[in-house]
Amino acid sequence: MQAPIENYWQIRLNDLKKVLEDNNFEVFIAGNAAEAKDIVFNTIIPQTAPKTVSWGGSMTLRDTGIKDTLLKESAFTILNPEAQSLSPAESYEVRRQALLVDLYFTGTNAVTEEGQLVNLDMTGNRVGALHFGPKNVVVLAGRNKIVPGLEEAMLRIKNYVAPTNVMRLDKKTPCLTTSVCQDCRSSERICNVWTITEKSFPKNRIRIILINQDLGF
Repeated sequence: MQAPIENYWQIRLNDLKKVLEDNNFEVFIAGNAAEAKDIVFNTIIPQTAPKTVSWGGSMTLRDTGIKDTLLKESAFTILNPEAQSLSPAESYEVRRQALLVDLYFTGTNAVTEEGQLVNLDMTGNRVGALHFGPKNVVVLAGRNKIVPGLEEAMLRIKNYVAPTNVMRLDKKTPCLTTSVCQDCRSSERICNVWTITEKSFPKNRIRIILINQDLGF
C-alpha cells in the first residue's frame, strides 16, 4: 500500500468526522493544508457570505496560508487583531469587536475521539468567540491534535501546547526553561481559561476542517 501513514490517518479522520457530526459540528476533511485552504475559499466563504471576518491566534491558520489570503481580500472587512500598527490597547479592542463578526477562524488545542474540542486560553477571546458571538466559526485542526479523551487532551495542552507557545511568544514563565507545566503564578501565565466544547449550537454554526497533516502546536 502506498502512503500508509496518510491512509492510517484517513481512516481515523473519517471515524472522527462521524463522531463530530453527531455532536452537531459540520465537518470537512482535507488531505493537506492546501486542500483546507480550498475548502475555506471555495466552500465555506461562499456558503456563509461574510461581511466581516476575524480570527484568534492560530499557528494552523498561519501554516495553511489562509490568513495571508484573507488579508488580501476586499470582498469583506477584516478585523486583524495582530496588525503591527496597533497598540496593545487597540489590539485588545479589535479582539472585543471580533466577537461580533460574521465569520471567525481559530485553531484548537485538542480534539478528542469522543468529539470534543478542548482549549486553554490566556485572555479568553479565542474560546469566547468559539462559543458565542460570531455567526459562524471555522476550526482548523491538524491530525496531531487528535487525542483519545479529555485526560489526554489536558496533558497534551499543559505539557506540550502551552510550553511551546510560551517559547514562541517568549513569555517569562517557568515552562520556558523546563518545558513542563509548573502551574505557575507568573504575571505572564498563558494558561487561564479552560473550555470543553461538547457540541455546536446552533447545529453547524461551528465548522471543523480536519487536516491529514501535522500542523500547528
